[in-house]
Amino acid sequence: MFRTALRQLPTTSRISSTSRTAVQLQTRKAHAISNPTLANIEKRWEAMPPQEQADLWMALRDRMKVDWNELTLQEKKAAYWIAFGPHGPRAMPPPGEGFRVFLYTMYGIAASGIIFGTVRYFGRGPPPTFTKEHQEASNVYMKEQKMEPITGISSEGYSGMGMISTTRSNADLPKSSADDE
Repeated sequence: MFRTALRQLPTTSRISSTSRTAVQLQTRKAHAISNPTLANIEKRWEAMPPQEQADLWMALRDRMKVDWNELTLQEKKAAYWIAFGPHGPRAMPPPGEGFRVFLYTMYGIAASGIIFGTVRYFGRGPPPTFTKEHQEASNVYMKEQKMEPITGISSEGYSGMGMISTTRSNADLPKSSADDE
């Protein structure tokens, strides 16, 4: 009987009755969340299953769509804590994490020092061009070839050191196996 009456109504009244039903459903969804559900949410949140967390958050989100003056104090506190509380990525680090970070950093520095020392120990000495005699010979060659005549070593009144960048002489260098041959 209801179906036949619905068929006889004009389409505008059918739409308005459908929208009234949707509005009634929406207002029914926005009922207050029970206090036991929200009690101690700060302590229970991490232990709750993810589906239950999502359901509670969706219920609070739907509840926040209405006038905020209608929200209970527990709902406001729970919504704030879920949105901004120290859980998930905002959780406090576990105890002793700072010491572990320091310890692993020291391990890394010690390992890099050992690697540096090993490479330095087994590496060759400085190249022969790093001696003072070779650098002085380079200065003489640059003056003979008149290199950099405006501001360089071949210019008038030049008072710089030229190519000399070390105080080591050939006698200061360690002997290599190539020198023995």
